[in-house]
Amino acid sequence: MEKEQVLGYVKESLPEAVEKLKEYLRFPTVSAQHKAIPETVAYVVKMIEDIGGETKVLSGLGGNPVVYGFFAAGSKGDASKTLLYYNHYDVQPPEPFEEWNTEPFEPTILEGKLFARGAADNKGDLVARLTAIQILQQAEGGLPCNIKFMIEGEEEIGSPNLEPYIQEYKELFAADACIWEFGGKDEAERIGMVAGIKGMAYMELTCVGADIDMHSSVGAYVDNAAWRLVQALGTMKNQQNEILVKGFYDGIIEPTEDEKKVVAELPFDEAAVTELYGLKRPLITEAKGTDPRDAMVFHPTMTICGLVSGYIGEGAKTVLPKSAKAKVDCRLVPGQDPDHILACIQQHLNDHGFTDIQVKMINGQKAYRSDFHHPFVAHVLNTARLVYENEPVLAPNAAGTGPMFAFGEALQLPIVSTGVGWVGCKVHAPNESIRLKDFEEGIAHMVFLISGFAQALDRTN
Repeated sequence: MEKEQVLGYVKESLPEAVEKLKEYLRFPTVSAQHKAIPETVAYVVKMIEDIGGETKVLSGLGGNPVVYGFFAAGSKGDASKTLLYYNHYDVQPPEPFEEWNTEPFEPTILEGKLFARGAADNKGDLVARLTAIQILQQAEGGLPCNIKFMIEGEEEIGSPNLEPYIQEYKELFAADACIWEFGGKDEAERIGMVAGIKGMAYMELTCVGADIDMHSSVGAYVDNAAWRLVQALGTMKNQQNEILVKGFYDGIIEPTEDEKKVVAELPFDEAAVTELYGLKRPLITEAKGTDPRDAMVFHPTMTICGLVSGYIGEGAKTVLPKSAKAKVDCRLVPGQDPDHILACIQQHLNDHGFTDIQVKMINGQKAYRSDFHHPFVAHVLNTARLVYENEPVLAPNAAGTGPMFAFGEALQLPIVSTGVGWVGCKVHAPNESIRLKDFEEGIAHMVFLISGFAQALDRTN
């Protein structure tokens, strides 16, 4: 189909797609709270089958079901080529409710934006992709290639049970390339895409000093669990934000010169970032003398995500806490192993005299980076240029994490992530939204991407 014809079909399809997305968003599919899983799975199956796709609901290997979807190439398509989409049907908890301006599970359109939990992450992307398929089915000869979907229900809790499904059903999900679940526009309205993802070692550190909270006066002779945990944490990272854990950087695969060049050319607006988040202190890369772009893509991190101990309510309560707990999130780069990171941190604590502090892994995933020279990577970028007004941005990997490594290792395919989000979509926060214009453009991008997919892969020969 010609460009103007595609854009016309997309515009015609938009009202129906928005209504379908609204219905999907009304399911409060919070995996962390085990809510609405069967109902959402049934609706995902219905959306695929309503437009002629085949489905299988895969279960029995632990966790929430995984939905498999399949659309065969049309009579004039290339059935030897298959594009896989990875999406998830679960969403983050909506709390705190009082910070929402609308009901989180009652989709509301205001000033061109659709507000609801899951609109950007990740329900909007799935509906955009299914709408693109529906549009291409109208073309003479039907779909230009086979299309598969893997839609899981535990991404928001770290995909703890996904790998067994990938291994068990490796042949079912076999494909030539994969479009990942997320992406969106930056503060300068450039669509951002990535060809990889960072890994993660998310841990819980616990210090227990007594069976009960005590009057703070006994702090004259009783050790304080909160202070002890803070002191332990302080040994792992200095004031220059350098990670001090021995072995933490073991195994890191250095980026290629091409990857370094791409990252050096990525846009980065420090003033815009400062305004977006309301930052009160300078970027930590300033003191370290590093480029924020290098840090986002190539450097591992260690972040305290939460601290809990003692009394934190209104007013004063003079207690010496019986225990203290911290959540620590390490984002990893290719070559790092989350189990090794856990062992290094435990050994570090032991070496510094904190043998009483327990460390438990909550979520461990390895990083993944696609071959930046694969024709599919260029195809995603080139088809984005047909739709988006500003030059697209494609980075070697995102700063965030997902189960991409398991896909890449098992299925041996290039992966690029792109989606319908925007810089203000507030993923994981109250008032999550997508803009209808971005949703429309995301549909159009998928139409062009699928249309030339087989030809792009033929360039590998």
